[in-house]
Amino acid sequence: MLFFGSTHSSQEAVSSESPRASSTRTRGAVDDVDNVDSAFESGTSATTPDGTLTDGTLPAGARVEPWKRSWFYRAPGETPTLVWILGIHLASIVGLVLLPMPSWWLIGAALALCWLGGLGTTVAYHRALAHKSVVLNPMVERALVFFAMFNGSGNPLTWVANHRYHHAHADKDGDVSSPRHGGFWWAHLRWLWQAEQAQPARYCPDLVKRNYDRWGRAQVPVLALSVFGGLLLVPFIGWIGGLVAFLVLGPLRLVFALHVQCSVNSLCHLGPLGLAHGSALNVAWIMPFHLGQGENWHANHHVCANDARLGQRWWQVDAGWWAIALMERCGLARDVRGRKTSTALQP
Repeated sequence: MLFFGSTHSSQEAVSSESPRASSTRTRGAVDDVDNVDSAFESGTSATTPDGTLTDGTLPAGARVEPWKRSWFYRAPGETPTLVWILGIHLASIVGLVLLPMPSWWLIGAALALCWLGGLGTTVAYHRALAHKSVVLNPMVERALVFFAMFNGSGNPLTWVANHRYHHAHADKDGDVSSPRHGGFWWAHLRWLWQAEQAQPARYCPDLVKRNYDRWGRAQVPVLALSVFGGLLLVPFIGWIGGLVAFLVLGPLRLVFALHVQCSVNSLCHLGPLGLAHGSALNVAWIMPFHLGQGENWHANHHVCANDARLGQRWWQVDAGWWAIALMERCGLARDVRGRKTSTALQP
């Protein structure tokens, strides 16, 4: 599932039609996400204008294959996403060529921000909001959502809608982020701006009712602070030092976070189909890049999506789970789900 959200208006995402906003008259909305996969197994299928069935599949002769288009093709409303991704990569390349090497404290600060942002994504966006595996204290939830957005994970409404859509259609034709469609780079990056976003009004009405669209309005200023915040250090470390801080705390950190998060869609979905967890894999070697937060144990997650614990073995490092357990002890988290160890899976 993607760990970067659409940058277009959350209100537009709630109200506009797209292939994945298909006919809520014939299919039920996700009012109960205790078992999101089963929320789409009843009702009759209809087709949208592009030939997509309302169950997310594509009938023979009506297949839409955006991965065969130019890399610069953008789905409606997704131009800001492409501009964002190109911008942080270009700024990173130019900065690495022109600026001196950063100090260790800057690298440490960037990693700390990545860790906090990753914690926000895995604990708040993924486990608490998308799967309701834990209920967080409201202040803790807001802080984690802020750090996730600061880390480039996008609007929580769009993120959760896309993630629930992914679980509802995992490894089927409708799973538009799957590498089995357009290959590694499609799953890793291209689908972010070339596939239309799942609609929050259908896939996460629970968050729409909680006015989570306010985070969409906050996204641009939060991202501006995320990119340019390093320049606030110019009065203390000079212009050259401030530009290096801008590079490391802004574009470079965001590029690192983007590719780490997107590896869940690509590297963690390269397995063979037909297993209990579908194409999902536990990929141990990317654990250090995920800063030990547990998202690389993706096969575990697809076996039991509502389990708050992703690392099911003692050696499967899962700092997201440790944070949840600590917050529960401190009274900052409750209703933690899935305490039993799942069936053993491959490393």
